[in-house]
Amino acid sequence: VQLQASGGGLVQAGGSLRLSCAFSGRTFTYYGMAWFRQAPGKEREFVAHINWSAGTSYADSVKGRFTISRDNAKNTVYLQMTSLKTEDTAVYYCAAGRGGINNMNYWGEGTLVTVSS
Repeated sequence: VQLQASGGGLVQAGGSLRLSCAFSGRTFTYYGMAWFRQAPGKEREFVAHINWSAGTSYADSVKGRFTISRDNAKNTVYLQMTSLKTEDTAVYYCAAGRGGINNMNYWGEGTLVTVSS
């Protein structure tokens, strides 16, 4: 499995950004997909997950502001981020796995999101 994340950048607080993650190498619909992030000096943390049937779950810190979705025709998962805060600044990683959130077997290179005040 190969994962390619894109869409990061610099945005002002309160703004929006959409991340994309292109999946290849296996059958996309067999996999749950997730976004994690790692802020400077902090451990990587869970952000959002979407399973094969589009059921979703979110970290409390992003609930109501971020939306994860998937387009099975394009083998792509998205993370729509709104009402961004400076504390959302991090490298965002997409991941894939056939188990739950704790069984992400494949990871992509990260994409940097910087939220300025």
